[in-house]
Order: sequence, then structure tokens, then C-alpha cells
Amino acid sequence: MLNIPVVLLIAIVCLVGGGLVGALLRRKSSESTLANAERDAARQLETARKEAETIRKEAEIQAKDAVFQAKAEWENEVRDLRRELQGQEKRLVQKEENLDRKIEQAEAREQELQKRDQLLTERDRVLQERNAEIDRLVAEQRGKLEQIAGLSAEEAKQQLMAAMESEARHDAAKRIKQIEDEAREIADKKAKNILSLAIQRYAGDYVAEKTVSAVPLPNDEMKGRIIGREGRNIRAIEAATGIDLIIDDTPEAVIISGFNPVRREVARLSLERLITDGRIHPSRIEEVVKKAEEDVEKAIREAGEQATFDVGVHGIHPEIVKLIGRLKYRTSYGQNVLQHSLEVAFLCGIMADELGLNAKQAKRAGLLHDLGKAVDHEVEGSHALIGADLARKYGENAKIVHAIAAHHEEEKPDSILANLVQAADALSGARPGARREMLETYVKRLQDLERIGSSFGGVTSCFAIQAGREIRVMVSSDEVSDEHSHVLARDIAKRIESEMTYPGQIKVNVIRETRAIEYAK
Repeated sequence: MLNIPVVLLIAIVCLVGGGLVGALLRRKSSESTLANAERDAARQLETARKEAETIRKEAEIQAKDAVFQAKAEWENEVRDLRRELQGQEKRLVQKEENLDRKIEQAEAREQELQKRDQLLTERDRVLQERNAEIDRLVAEQRGKLEQIAGLSAEEAKQQLMAAMESEARHDAAKRIKQIEDEAREIADKKAKNILSLAIQRYAGDYVAEKTVSAVPLPNDEMKGRIIGREGRNIRAIEAATGIDLIIDDTPEAVIISGFNPVRREVARLSLERLITDGRIHPSRIEEVVKKAEEDVEKAIREAGEQATFDVGVHGIHPEIVKLIGRLKYRTSYGQNVLQHSLEVAFLCGIMADELGLNAKQAKRAGLLHDLGKAVDHEVEGSHALIGADLARKYGENAKIVHAIAAHHEEEKPDSILANLVQAADALSGARPGARREMLETYVKRLQDLERIGSSFGGVTSCFAIQAGREIRVMVSSDEVSDEHSHVLARDIAKRIESEMTYPGQIKVNVIRETRAIEYAK
């Protein structure tokens, strides 16, 4: 048997030999594969070279086509641009020719204008010389005329202006008379019909009461109870009502003095109730006055609501309704202002119906026209403007506000509604029996009317008639013409309006009379 080391050695030799043989075989196989790969790469490289050559040739061909096409387009553009430039060149040449002609024409016109300017300068010089000569001649003639006439130029001008003014006034008087006659023919009859119809349809009352200023007493002993111990009762009454009590020698009467009509009414009611009750002391006085104030406020509210119901107007602010009710205790020339406002409202509605206007709006304006008299003792200013401010404050229509403000000419009336309120206010205040005046005021007004009428030139006599509603002015026929009599009547009316205060309106009647007298012998 072989030894183990020998076997092992043989095995190792066999393994080494097998590995060498395998390595030789693998190397031979790799060299064969490499040769095949090199041949494939050579073939692919040749193919790629041929394709690249083909692509290069195609690209060269396409580039040549593009260059040729671009060259053709550029040649076309150049040709078009050359034609356009040639056309512009022709137009520029024509414009230059036109400009040359215009420049020649302008130069010719400039030369002509220079000649005209020289001619005008010469004419202006000649005219100035002539004007100077004319001024000299006029001055000489004026001097000669002044010497002949014995008047200066200013005096002659004044005389001429006076003559022209007199002639203009004469023509104006004729024109005024003509216009008034034409208007009277159309408007007088219709106006009279409307006013007479309104007066006939409204049946108003005569003045039957005036402001209460005295409270009757059952006996003179009641005066002492009203005064109270050390005057505490009368002081309590005056403090609670804001009204003065006058207790004098008048038998069985106490005089109430106060400007506020509502407070005066509260004092009257309180005093009557205290007298009836007999319990007169400060605490009782305060209680009675408070109750009287509540009753008067309630009466005011009811009076305002009743007035709006009677007139038929709605949607009036509650504060305005209260102000209307306060007019129940306000008087003007002895006429109750609330009753007067109702009359004006009804008259406005009647006249508005006749004229085809909004009767409800006219009644509303008539009812509210004296609204300011409810607070005119508390607020400064004219009652018309105060009433307009109140109506505007409480959301009344602008037309109503204007009619209130314009009914005494504080604002110029610019609507038919404002003129209607003016006319109705004059009718209500001027109708016979509507108002009462003190004798002294009445006589003074008549004297003022006659004084104003007599102050104008040409007046021979002047008479105030119709309770001061008309003034008749007699003029001299030698000094005042028929046409000037119209101007005189207008001037007298304007003077009366500016200097006097009066209810309603005053008619100015100028009378001119010419008498011819002869005697038969």
C-alpha cells in the first residue's frame, strides 16, 4: 500500500494540473470572445460612420436649401423696401415743392400785410388828427353854446336828464295804467268771484270774547284769604303759576296779570277752584295748580286734535298738534288765534278748490300759518319765521314751510300756495267784526294814514275811511296828471307798507278831478 503522504502529493499534483488546464482553456475562450467583440465593434463603427456621412450630406443639402430660401426672401424684402423708399422719396419731393410754393405765397402775403399795415398806420394817424380837430371844434362850439345859453355843460346835462326822467316816468305811468287795465279786465272779475264765494261759503263768528284778566269773588273778604297771613298764599299762587295777582280796590274781583296765555289760564282755573273750595293754603295751592296744569294740557291737546279733525288734515306731528291747541288761549286784536287759523284753513281750501289746486295742502298751510304765535312770547323773532322753523323741525313739506314764512312778507312769496295763505289771512282778519282794537291805536292809525297821504306833492286833501281800510287822496289836476296819479298811488302804498303796522290791507284811492265852470248872463 502507498503511503498517505504520497497519495496526498498525487492529489495535489492532480489538482494543480487540473487548475492549469482549466485556466488555459478559459484564456483561450476569452481570446476568442474578445476577437468576436472587436469584429462586431468594427462593423458597428463602420455602420455608424456611414450613417453619419449620410446625415452630414443631408444636413448640408438642407442648409443649402435654407440659405437659398433665406436669400430669396431677403432679396424680396430688399426689393419691396427699395420700392417703398422710392415712393417716399417721390412724396418728399412733392412736399418740398408744395412747401416752396407755400413759402412763396406766405412771403407774398407778408409783403401785402406790411403794405396794409403801413396804410392802416397812416389812416390811424389821419384819424387821430381829425379827432383832435373835431374835439377842438366841439370844445369851441360847446363854449359858444354855453355863452349863448348861459348854462354850463353839466347844468344842461342835468336839465336834459330831468326832462328825460319826467318823460320816462310819464311813459312808465302810461304803461303801468295800460298793464293794470288789461290785468284788471281778466283777473278782477275772477278774483272777486273767488273771494266772494269763499266768504259766502264760510260762516264766521264775530268777536265775542277777549282775554280774561279778572276773576270774580263772592265777597271782598275772600281777598284777605287769598292774600293769606303775611302774604304767604298770594306768594304761593304767584310762585306756582308764574302769574302776578293784582288785588286792589276793585270790588269783588282779582286781576290776573301775565304775558303767557297758558299760564294765565292755569292761574284763572286754580284761583276759581280755590275760591270755590274755600281751603286756601300753600300746600292746597300747589295741589290745585298741578291739577289745573294737567287739565289745561289735556284741553290743549284736545283742542289741537279737534282743530285738525275739523279741517280734515292728518299726519301732523303730535308736538305741532299741541302747539295748535295752545293757540286757543292766544288772541290777536281781540280775535282768538285758533279760531282765526281755522277760518284761514277753510278759506284757503275753498279758494284752492276754485283754482283747481290741492285743497288739503292749502288747508294744512292755512291751519299752521300762525303756529309761531303759540311760542312767540318765549322765542325771539317774527311769529311767521318762528312758525316756519317749527314746521321744518317737525317734518312739514317745504311748500308748507314757505307759505308759513311768507304770509307776512318776511320771505317773498314764490308759490300760489303762499299767496293763497296771504289772501285768506287778510280776509279772516279784515272782515267786519273779526277784530277789535283799542280806541287810541285806532285813532293813531287813522292819523298816520292821513299824514302819509298828505306828505306827497300835489295832494290837496286826504281822508281815512272804512275804519282805516281805505285812504282817499284828492290831488290837484294842475299838478298831477292821470298817468302820474297811478305812480302816486303806488308810492303812497309803499310808504304805508314801510312805516305802518296793520292787519289786513289798506286801499289807496287817488282821485283827480277837473271842473269847468261858466256862467250864462
